Amino acid sequence: MRRIRKDGGTVAQAHLEYLNPFPKNLGDVLRSYDRVLVPEMNLGQLLKLVRAEFLVDATGYHRVRGVPFTAAELAEAMEPLL
Repeated sequence: MRRIRKDGGTVAQAHLEYLNPFPKNLGDVLRSYDRVLVPEMNLGQLLKLVRAEFLVDATGYHRVRGVPFTAAELAEAMEPLL
């Protein structure tokens, strides 16, 4: 995020503490952005739920590996969306 902001990009992040039920204002928050990236450490189930529940054209970045994403990996995933 810092790298993207340093290069002049504007990004925001949200961390969901619970998914069932989704936070009440999540749809409004997601729809307020032009593009949404959903990084997740599985096969993309959250992306499918977000698209179905809120009708948001979100992009997924997922993988199945027991190591958290690095900031560089997320920045690379975000760059095509900017």
